[in-house]
Amino acid sequence: MTTAPTTPALPLPARHSGGCPFGPPPAYPEAAATGPVTRAVLPDGDLCWLVTGIAEVRTVLSDRRFSADIRHPTFPLLIAGARELITDNPDFLRLDDPEHARQRRMLTGEFLVKRVETLRPEIQRIVDGALDRMAEGRTTADLVTDFALPVPSLVICLLLGVPYEDHDRFQRLSRTMLNRESTVEQLREAQEEVHDYLRDLTARKRAQPEDDVLSRLAARDDLTPVDVAAMGVLLLVAGHETTANMIALSTALLLDHPEQIPGLADPATLPGAVEELLRLLTIVHTGLPRVALEDVELGGVTVRAGEGVMAMLSTANRDEGAFGGAGHRATDELDVYRDARRHLAFGFGVHQCLGQPLARAELQIALETLFRRLPGLRPAGEREFRTESFIYGMRSLPVTW
Repeated sequence: MTTAPTTPALPLPARHSGGCPFGPPPAYPEAAATGPVTRAVLPDGDLCWLVTGIAEVRTVLSDRRFSADIRHPTFPLLIAGARELITDNPDFLRLDDPEHARQRRMLTGEFLVKRVETLRPEIQRIVDGALDRMAEGRTTADLVTDFALPVPSLVICLLLGVPYEDHDRFQRLSRTMLNRESTVEQLREAQEEVHDYLRDLTARKRAQPEDDVLSRLAARDDLTPVDVAAMGVLLLVAGHETTANMIALSTALLLDHPEQIPGLADPATLPGAVEELLRLLTIVHTGLPRVALEDVELGGVTVRAGEGVMAMLSTANRDEGAFGGAGHRATDELDVYRDARRHLAFGFGVHQCLGQPLARAELQIALETLFRRLPGLRPAGEREFRTESFIYGMRSLPVTW
């Protein structure tokens, strides 16, 4: 085992510079081609490990020798100077067990598959309403602003109990918080504003509870308003930004491969088609950060205690051994009939995405309904990708029908 890098450290986060716009920045698969664990350098100049192999990514995300606690003094951060923004009350995804598990259990029931299945009629109503408004009296639209953003925003507002009329505000704030080009001061201001907003909303929910997630959290004696706000920020930001970008990216990719759109029309193949889109379009291009708590042998190197690692979901999800095979296209190509169920788009281990049943339901309903109701849907101009965000996506997608 060795800790000595054999190639120059890759500066993180890598930028999109050529290559397929639906894939990760080319620097990541290039690093993966040299080995499953390679050296990288963070914006503040500290070295870390880039973990690109699927087996190694699964180890990092499931082995308790790797910590998700952002308060660790050497936790890897992708914005220089951002360490000063870390508070004593991070959201539970940035904590280890037992505190992570304690807070997560409070929300598990809200996102169980059985619970999400009861929401399907309401999600269908929201999708149909968005398409009604988009198509009313016209034959062109920007699919991002007219469909991909409103649908998950309406869904998450309904679940959390956040007034939808505030969606422009929280979308603006979440974009700032997810923008890797934001300054520390911009991040601080956005973080404070969204936390203040949710603390005020939590106080109103405590006084006048309704049938929503925030009301149920606000009523708990074992959570402070700061705790509820931290959980609310996580759910609000993750609940609309990720799904909105997946809807837009999936639509754009399917429009490039119209021969595969029929896979969405069959209830037997629709779920698998969505899993393939999640695998191929893995929108967390920058990876999931962890820090080693002790020395760990990983992919031919020794990761020392205190060293940071970035678990690269996007490269792991294109592993030929896991997702290739006879009868299927290469793993950097779309194949809606591929068995992609073991993908890591939602992470892996105890910290994997709590809301994945909801995300799957939204994607299945949104994409099936979109292509069924607008069978003549096609591109109508220059599309623009959002490359500055930690959540990869699209800024605009002009379409006509």
